[in-house]
Amino acid sequence: MKLLTKAIETALADPRRTHETAQVPVCKFFNPCGAATWLIFAREPDEPDILWGLADLGFGCVEYGTISLSELQGIRLRFGLGIERDLHFTPKRHANGELWQLADYLKLDTLAGI
Repeated sequence: MKLLTKAIETALADPRRTHETAQVPVCKFFNPCGAATWLIFAREPDEPDILWGLADLGFGCVEYGTISLSELQGIRLRFGLGIERDLHFTPKRHANGELWQLADYLKLDTLAGI
């Protein structure tokens, strides 16, 4: 599966979306054979292989930092599967309709079910 579509690449290429300013995730990747989940917020403008986001590898700990796109694409799992993009992902919303911000996701113990 292609992890970044043209629409996602366009959103990540927005110069106003940096790892210092991006607050709402653009896309979600997951391990179809395990508990690992990644929410992607931004991309390094000078290094397109480096994504900024939240990672939960299934150990009850959500961390913010850099993620290598090529490493995600290179992961080979059982049955020939790889890391997949959640085709139906939409950022979470609060009861009042406002989108969840980075700080809201960081309060979670897990990204499973996001």
